[in-house]
Amino acid sequence: MSDSVDFEGVRARLAAERASTAAQIVALQREYDGIVEANALIAVDDEHDPEGSNTAFERAHLGAMLGRARQQLVDLELALERLEAGVYARCEVCGGAIPLERLEILPAVRTCVACAGRIH
Repeated sequence: MSDSVDFEGVRARLAAERASTAAQIVALQREYDGIVEANALIAVDDEHDPEGSNTAFERAHLGAMLGRARQQLVDLELALERLEAGVYARCEVCGGAIPLERLEILPAVRTCVACAGRIH
């Protein structure tokens, strides 16, 4: 790992983001469960009920947000593991250094810019 990486600072930031993401997951899950519960109490016909499409959209939107938050939590856990292994600032594809500026913006990123461009 690069000597210019602040090991303790990165660990604290990743831990804080992990805690924030975990709290977000709890809140989103609670909201999602509330929508599902409310719809279970009434006969919702998404196709013919004027509010049905809004309910379906809201449920799908929350489900997508929940999925992204769960993936972010996994990514943060992997970043903490890479930090402990001493390979946090190294690209998983080419082994090159990940610029500190990139890690500042995306602390759980696993690839350098060049490799990310080839992957996506």
